[in-house]
Amino acid sequence: MSFNDLFDSGKHKKNLGHFASIVTLASADGAVSEDELAMLKSFARKLDVDTSEFEEILATPNRYPINPPNNKWERLERLYDLFKIIYSDHVMDESEEKLVKKYAIGLGYGDDDADAIIKKSIAIFGGKIAFEDYEYLIGKKK
Repeated sequence: MSFNDLFDSGKHKKNLGHFASIVTLASADGAVSEDELAMLKSFARKLDVDTSEFEEILATPNRYPINPPNNKWERLERLYDLFKIIYSDHVMDESEEKLVKKYAIGLGYGDDDADAIIKKSIAIFGGKIAFEDYEYLIGKKK
């Protein structure tokens, strides 16, 4: 097995974990609706989850429980990853926004904190940030 195969395998496992968390959140309020199912199929395509994996995770989403990191930077990184997935088609629809809020709360953010982070993330990923924010982000040193 090559190094690239190991990397791809690790990335795929991470994608499966994210997908399973999204499925768990989508089903948290009861049965998965047809709209949610359509969105889950879209996420599966974006995350390279094949049909058999999709069916397995959909049937047993609790097999992959949401395990929020204790570290706030790791939680933020998971949200960032989810926003990257959502904006991979350059659009965030209403159902994706609702789901990302559920995901943020599942990661341990309070309602108000989740709203604030989501609002800022939408502005950043949607390209609708104020010049002052852009200037701050560009000027920020690592």
